Amino acid sequence: MLDHRLVQTAVIGHKNSDHPVILPMDAWELDRWRKAHPNYSYWCGLQLGGCGGELSDCRYTTKVCHFAHHPTAPACHRRNNGESSADHLFIKRGVQRLLGKRQLRGQVQTRDLGTGPGDAVDVLLSDSRRRLRFQLAAVDYRAWRRADDELAAEADDIDWILASEGAITQQLLGRHGYCLRVRCETVGGERRVHIGAEAQDRTVSWTPLEDCALTPSGLVTPDKERIRLSRPRPKPTAFPLQGGLVFALAPEADAPADSPFTAENRRLLVADLRPMDSPIVRALISLPADSPAPPAEHVYRVTDGARLLVAEGITGWAVEASRYVRLNALEAQRTGLWTPPATSEQMAPTSPTSRENEPKSVAARRESGLPATAEPVPLTKSELVTAVRDALAHHARLQSTTTWETLARTVSPQLAEYSIAERQSLLVAVDSPLREHVPLLSALLREHGEPLPYLSQVLSRVGVLYSSVSTRIKRWAAVETERAFAAYGVPPRTMPDRLSLKPTQPAVQRPIRTVEVPSRIKQVSPVRSRRPFDRHALMLKHQGATVAPGASTVKYLRSLVRELEGMLPALTKAPRKRARAALSAAQIWLALHDGKTLPASQRAVVAGMTLGHYVSAMDMALTEAKESARAAKRDQSNREVKQLARVERYRRASELAAGAKRSAARSASPPAEDPVGRLMRQLVSVAAEGGTTTLESLGISAGPRDPRDLLGTVDRNVSSDVPLLSALVTGGDGGPVPFFRDILRSAGLAVPQTDQALLAIWRCEQDRAHAAYGHPPRPMPPRIVPSASQHAPHPPT
Repeated sequence: MLDHRLVQTAVIGHKNSDHPVILPMDAWELDRWRKAHPNYSYWCGLQLGGCGGELSDCRYTTKVCHFAHHPTAPACHRRNNGESSADHLFIKRGVQRLLGKRQLRGQVQTRDLGTGPGDAVDVLLSDSRRRLRFQLAAVDYRAWRRADDELAAEADDIDWILASEGAITQQLLGRHGYCLRVRCETVGGERRVHIGAEAQDRTVSWTPLEDCALTPSGLVTPDKERIRLSRPRPKPTAFPLQGGLVFALAPEADAPADSPFTAENRRLLVADLRPMDSPIVRALISLPADSPAPPAEHVYRVTDGARLLVAEGITGWAVEASRYVRLNALEAQRTGLWTPPATSEQMAPTSPTSRENEPKSVAARRESGLPATAEPVPLTKSELVTAVRDALAHHARLQSTTTWETLARTVSPQLAEYSIAERQSLLVAVDSPLREHVPLLSALLREHGEPLPYLSQVLSRVGVLYSSVSTRIKRWAAVETERAFAAYGVPPRTMPDRLSLKPTQPAVQRPIRTVEVPSRIKQVSPVRSRRPFDRHALMLKHQGATVAPGASTVKYLRSLVRELEGMLPALTKAPRKRARAALSAAQIWLALHDGKTLPASQRAVVAGMTLGHYVSAMDMALTEAKESARAAKRDQSNREVKQLARVERYRRASELAAGAKRSAARSASPPAEDPVGRLMRQLVSVAAEGGTTTLESLGISAGPRDPRDLLGTVDRNVSSDVPLLSALVTGGDGGPVPFFRDILRSAGLAVPQTDQALLAIWRCEQDRAHAAYGHPPRPMPPRIVPSASQHAPHPPT
């Protein structure tokens, strides 16, 4: 038996060996190799992706020499047999030698990422918690990003060394100004490893691995340092900003000198910006440097050409504008960025005659010694709608709800005089038109801690279906509030789906009605044309399906397709797969019925099948889908009942403990108040009101005990069915307190690496606390942060 598997690489000693070897291709080199190593045995190693069988070295003079399996060896499914198939083992051995040479502690491990054991080589430097990833297999951006996040969770920094050029090398060049590359060259019976430093001009300078320096700061080549020190500043990513914006410069603030948004021929300034339909925010603006800076006492509009600048890995952003125009006094005053200066007439003393006609409020302020202020100019209806929309969007950005009285104080006093009908009309204008991907800001308004009592009327006028008859308005407002927090948050996050108010009613079976089969699908013979229809009618009767009076069968089939498409997201895997199969065949039949041109493969799917067959198939698929949806709903209901019971047991135990504590306090002398117990009671009260608080409001920011220690004691070793009360405390920027990571660590939970993940955990624990201690309590959402023991990395094999 001949072996046609031309194997060029093997391992020495045994099948589990990581000692690679390349068989010399020329006969005279193989002779020298055999004399130098007479006792070597060669194996199709498991770390090469081989079968583990023994190999023999075959000498040829008319073709290249190679390894060969024994004739009786089992079938080998090894994918790669060429010279490069053992590069990961040569790199592993070279790095191990370099670690010993530099006297560094580290671990070297090959990785199988899905295509074979030679996909990557990972190096962990123990002294500096730094990782090196030799990426030998091809990888796209998303897979590289996931691997980068995975490695970052176990190390402080990462060096990527890539074998092939592609999108990832361009990504690293844009981020660092250089990129490390790796290649191997055959020298005798082994492969020499070389490390390259690629510059922005795509040139690569190669250095043998043994001449590189492996330090706690990573893999260093002579050319890497030269490129790193001379590299240009990476440009931030730019996105077009739709809708335009207005701005006014803030001369009292200076732009940071080392800002990543500094560029040649541009002037970076601090300004107060107001994008379209958004509140005012202070940020950096980049203007052309070939013209003087605009005066700070005016307001300017950028109508087109504005771009949002974002630098990766840096919190903050800037706006780049090339053309802008100055607004007139009326337009500038409406933006809220400018107020007209007081005229000499306004500053002149008021005569006694004019005082007789002045408003009572101004006279009262003058008599009390306060400065007299002019009555505010009433806003028009359109201006009031814009102002209320901006104020509600600002509250959504701060992740908070508000009241109508607060709007009257911050927007315009005339809101306090609005009747219920006028408030409804104003909110309808604020939230119109209804759009699926834009949250309704009226849901942010509260009255005595509950949604507005007339919210259902507002939603009905805006166009929310079933809002006038639904009993789930409170739940709808909670979901819509979360959608607003997600859409307007900084940074924004994905919004949950809008809650449907459609009432759930049991299916009503109607009598079977005769359906008309269109003439274009009837058979030639009248006798044969009735048989498919009779079989279809029997199937419909068996399933309890209904057909609208006077509707054609094609129209009924289209309605079944639409209904089943709407139920797909709620189905589990197996019913969804069967529903998609039925949908695909029915849609192909309908496309042919509409006269569309389809490939022959799709036409063959529906060949020989009648309309009645597809109606029956869709009826059965729809019945199965409804049953699956009802089962899923029952399971969800059972989980909610169990959650409510668990919360109720916890509340009952807390009340019993509090009662026992009060009884002990009455029978004994009054002890000193426990600061931890007092803090816990305060936080439970905040959670019951569905709000948040600050360290100053709790009175622990300047107390004898450290706030970090107090909040850590409240949530120390908390169980999975108890929320973190410290998540209700906000910092100075409206987010979590600066030591929230320490609280997670003391609670025995995993500590996230990124601020975005920390913010998601903080918001989730807030929702859990509001659900657990609300009146009445709600089922708590699941905790998204694992325990520290579950998050601990597995030891390397």
